[in-house]
Amino acid sequence: RVKLDPDWHRGGLLGQGSILTVTSFNNRTSIVRRGKWILDNILVAPPPPPPPNIPALVETGGAKFMTVRQQMDAHRNNPICASCHNKIDPLGFALENYDAIGAWRTEANGQKLDVSATAPDGYAFTGASGTQAATMLS
Repeated sequence: RVKLDPDWHRGGLLGQGSILTVTSFNNRTSIVRRGKWILDNILVAPPPPPPPNIPALVETGGAKFMTVRQQMDAHRNNPICASCHNKIDPLGFALENYDAIGAWRTEANGQKLDVSATAPDGYAFTGASGTQAATMLS
């Protein structure tokens, strides 16, 4: 067993840079990739494949100034999208303190990160440690 300094924000699979990097895009994190990875690989409860012709997140115009959470909230306004994203997104939101290569951060684009999440069953958790606890409860 190796003791890690809590200030390093590491420990377990969800704090490994390799997993955080592979579940991101090259220039930003991905709530969906991270949440789906947890559902597929830890909870063994993969979501169904997305329906065809789902538009990508809008990253121009007014959306450019929105947080990823705000963009995903807008995406989930579509009931078809919400049916899966309500399970995927909370797991990914809680890992947003890690950037696209796994470095710790507390803000993105000058805005404080909100890493709180609520699972479909109502269980509320925050951050990577909360995600670890939530996945153990499942």
